[in-house]
Amino acid sequence: MYTGAASTAQMFRAYDLVTVILVVPAFVVAGLTARRGPGRARLLVLSLLAYLVYGYGYYLFGTGFNDLFLLHAGVLATSVTALVLQLTTVDLAAFTDRVQAGSGMKGAAVVLGLLAAALGGMWVYFALDNAITGDVPDGSRLVETDTIVHLGIALDLTLLVPLYTAAAILLWRRTTWGFVLGVVAVVAGLLHQVGYIVAMPFQVAADIPGAVSYDPGEPVVVLAYLLAAVLLLRPTSTDRVRHPAGIR
Repeated sequence: MYTGAASTAQMFRAYDLVTVILVVPAFVVAGLTARRGPGRARLLVLSLLAYLVYGYGYYLFGTGFNDLFLLHAGVLATSVTALVLQLTTVDLAAFTDRVQAGSGMKGAAVVLGLLAAALGGMWVYFALDNAITGDVPDGSRLVETDTIVHLGIALDLTLLVPLYTAAAILLWRRTTWGFVLGVVAVVAGLLHQVGYIVAMPFQVAADIPGAVSYDPGEPVVVLAYLLAAVLLLRPTSTDRVRHPAGIR
């Protein structure tokens, strides 16, 4: 189904599994729930679209022609369009009270800022080292071709680092847009980490030379995303339903 290096094919198969088991069901539930009005379901839709935009950038640009080329192009184009349209119709007023009442906004801003600095700083260092020495960066603990490494760094520097940075700054200022972008960043980021974790044993099972079953540094990264998610999404007093008679 996937042409090119076997390591890339196994990585995509793992991502397919995560998409089928987690993303598609979540999309159905969130899409149906979001029709009832603004709320967390709308933020989940935005997060899933962001996950698809980043992930299918790998599918479309990380390999050559294959049987699913047109499908991948369609998913990426549709996801980008839908993400833009959803962002332009976000009801910011629906989250204003939550942002004002939430006590974890600056904490989440710090976590996202650290993620942006670590990710951006690492790739900038390796890019400068490549410019000076000609050495190609190793990328992640996955077995990756030079094309995948280059694409991953390019996507991180042009999509993730700017998103995390903007969300961190706006969250520190306690703006509603900061909350929206922060949720999108951490939820999509968690799904990306799940795909990464699943892809390593896929490569091991396929006997890819140099493959490893886990990344010892990954728990720290996952915990950072989980911490930011808890700080942003934990219940606040504004989540209680107020009835006309004043009964909660």
